[in-house]
Amino acid sequence: MAEKFVVKAEKREGRGTNFARGLRREGKIPATVYGGGEDAVAITADLKDLAAIIRSDSGANTLFTLDIDGEESRVIFQDRQIDPVLGRLLHADLRRLSIGEKIELTIPVHLIGIAKGVGDGGILDQQLREINVKCLPSDIPDSIDVDVENLELNDSISIADIKVGEGIEILDPPESVIAAVVFVREEVEEVEEVEEGLEPGIVGEEGDEDDDSEATE
Repeated sequence: MAEKFVVKAEKREGRGTNFARGLRREGKIPATVYGGGEDAVAITADLKDLAAIIRSDSGANTLFTLDIDGEESRVIFQDRQIDPVLGRLLHADLRRLSIGEKIELTIPVHLIGIAKGVGDGGILDQQLREINVKCLPSDIPDSIDVDVENLELNDSISIADIKVGEGIEILDPPESVIAAVVFVREEVEEVEEVEEGLEPGIVGEEGDEDDDSEATE
């Protein structure tokens, strides 16, 4: 995964909600840089630069260069806060990367092909859309592709059934189901059956006959 983004940033002293709002009006956002054996640093960066990284093919798993007042570090998104209404990035936590250091992150799962069971009336149910892995930054895949073409009705594929690149350790349980082909029965309205030769209201009137016999006696 080649690094193609360079984000320029500045150290910041300001804190709090009002300060952050002021930054956003200027097209910037607050962020914090952690890790790499160094102290955490509070910074500001242009929203458009960080948003472009999140929109890239590798998304938040993209490695990029952070230039803080001329001092460069290799970083990756560790966490981010998104506006739930506007979908806009509000704050970012970035992690410095050290040579030879493995990191934990989530990788999106892409299903490849059309399952055979779908042609027999089944529905392909994707139960895992991300997988947690641990690997070197240089080994981070853009996605984990899972071939589902051979799945028949009631078949499933789990983490234990897939292969990933060398140096990538999957952290999720091996029995975790990624996708399954399930059969869904259509609801059928129940229709009341009427006994042949009997009109509605006839069944259950035997009690009236018993009452008449008691009266005769």
